Amino acid sequence: MSLDDQKTFFWKVDAICPDPEIIRQAGLILRRGGLVAFPTETVYGLGANALDVSAVERIFTAKGRPQDNPLIVHVSGIAPVYEYTFAIPQKARLLMEKFWPGPLTLILRGNGRIPGMVSGGLPDVAFRMPDHAVALALIQEAGVPVAAPSANLSGRPSTTTAGHVLADMDGRIEAILDGGASGMGVESTVLDMTGDIPVVLRPGGITPSQIRTVTGAVTLDKTLLDNVATPTRPRSPGMKYRHYAPSAPLVLVEGSPDMIVREIIKLAGYYAHMGKKVGILCRDGHQDHYPYLTIVAGGEDPASVAVLLFSALRLFEGTGVDIILAEGVEARGMGLAVANRLRRAAGGNVIKAGQNPVIPTFSNIEYRKE
Repeated sequence: MSLDDQKTFFWKVDAICPDPEIIRQAGLILRRGGLVAFPTETVYGLGANALDVSAVERIFTAKGRPQDNPLIVHVSGIAPVYEYTFAIPQKARLLMEKFWPGPLTLILRGNGRIPGMVSGGLPDVAFRMPDHAVALALIQEAGVPVAAPSANLSGRPSTTTAGHVLADMDGRIEAILDGGASGMGVESTVLDMTGDIPVVLRPGGITPSQIRTVTGAVTLDKTLLDNVATPTRPRSPGMKYRHYAPSAPLVLVEGSPDMIVREIIKLAGYYAHMGKKVGILCRDGHQDHYPYLTIVAGGEDPASVAVLLFSALRLFEGTGVDIILAEGVEARGMGLAVANRLRRAAGGNVIKAGQNPVIPTFSNIEYRKE
């Protein structure tokens, strides 16, 4: 199926009771090999029939996504997972019973029925049951497992509204279902269940402490908060490549709140002196500290930052800023997911406040010569 010059269908749907006729049409598109963007409780997903290699390939083309970056298979219940795996470990079953539907993705040993393109050529498959009426209705109507990464151009901030999806995907996909803004704002937790001890590959809406209540021991992948090192073959989305990045370079400043503010003021002064327009991503109540363009992403609670993070990064588009300075968060609880997304967006440009850092410069912007 090809859109050619056709515009993407944009259908508004009720987030609680979606119109059955719209869901029927969207399900038909998926069965015929088309792409449909749909809301979930985390971010918007870009869905294709996971059993159709040609349809899955179109996801990578539409997003400009490297094909070794695995996709998540979305299902509408636990039973379908048995069809595509050799066995579900007891700990995985317990996690499904507690957290599904919800923002938890489980990597399990596949039985070969899900095409290798979905899993980036790896033998394991990532499964999730989203907690959103529109997503579940669409998957049920399609009658197939739905492979779906976030519905954004590869490397860009994830999409939390249908408007974001339209900006990135108009003319690239068949349809967008507008179910309103996503409630959580960051992607699901990805948990590798193929070993004896579960491993968090990507932090998200279910925290390690919540997982421990079910599984006992759980570990964090060593690259989860790494600024530079990435795995050769990523086992989860969000591990290998620079992700979530706005168009302007982003510098992340981490440390205590007071130290972060002082460091950002110094950095902003440096960049402004070099003739650059500075934007600052900050928490509510901090904007008065900065005599520069500020965009607020939540308050002191990391969960509130998560809700607004990607929308805030996208708001910098069109402001003309040359540099974005972002306040870091403590990597605990939901803060772990926010810190992970900010570090990936910064692409290694992370500064520890108060440590006399080397100030990043960027090859794609010109500096005024003194």
